[in-house]
Amino acid sequence: GKSTSLRQVALIVLLAQMGSFVPADAAHIGVVDRIFTRVGASDDLATGQSTFMVEMTETGTICHNATRRSLVLIDELGRGTSTYDGMALAQAIAEYLHDEIQCKTIMSTHYHELTGLEETLPRCRNLRVEVTEQRGRIIFLYKVVPGGADRSYGINVARMAGLPAKILNRASRLLVQFERSGSGGHAGQLTFADLFFAAAAEETAADGAVDPVESAVIEEIKGLRVEQMTPLQALLAIDGWQKRLQQRDGDAR
Repeated sequence: GKSTSLRQVALIVLLAQMGSFVPADAAHIGVVDRIFTRVGASDDLATGQSTFMVEMTETGTICHNATRRSLVLIDELGRGTSTYDGMALAQAIAEYLHDEIQCKTIMSTHYHELTGLEETLPRCRNLRVEVTEQRGRIIFLYKVVPGGADRSYGINVARMAGLPAKILNRASRLLVQFERSGSGGHAGQLTFADLFFAAAAEETAADGAVDPVESAVIEEIKGLRVEQMTPLQALLAIDGWQKRLQQRDGDAR
């Protein structure tokens, strides 16, 4: 519900600036000169811009043009790059908006570490969407309350979306494994390749055999020069790997 809440705030502020009624018993908004939003995740294939480049371009526009009277809404900044890069950029941008521009800002994030900014930035406050859990299932209460969330509910949401039980069970086991690895003092972070290779190694050990198609795909991934690929080339490469693996599964049947 975070993205929905951000859009709701933008619409309410826009209504207020027009002189319209707003859906509230009372509201203290003040004059807002412009509304800036960085919401959604999409690349720009026509110009060869990745999702992250689009994110940074739009955020740069906000940082260069927002004033103290502006309203800035940013939804999950930094998700288009690696975890540590994204977290560092999200924190630096939050601090810049708070210290330099001092505009009204709402920023949603899945980086739980950023909730600590409330202790260092005097005008920063944490809010979370209230959730309750019963018998392993989550129930959204559609209420925004003070405080920071202490965990994410990705696998629970995937279960609600109807993913097969085998995938959910596998994801739960991997999550425990990755969380243990992360708390074991390892330098760096888990990337997509780490997850892919770890899963492949576990499956290979369980089956006791090396699949030639999977081995070939893994070798191709290892040899990629990602920084030299356009988004379209990356999508075509992933599509090719997927078709080869699907064909292998079909032949096995």
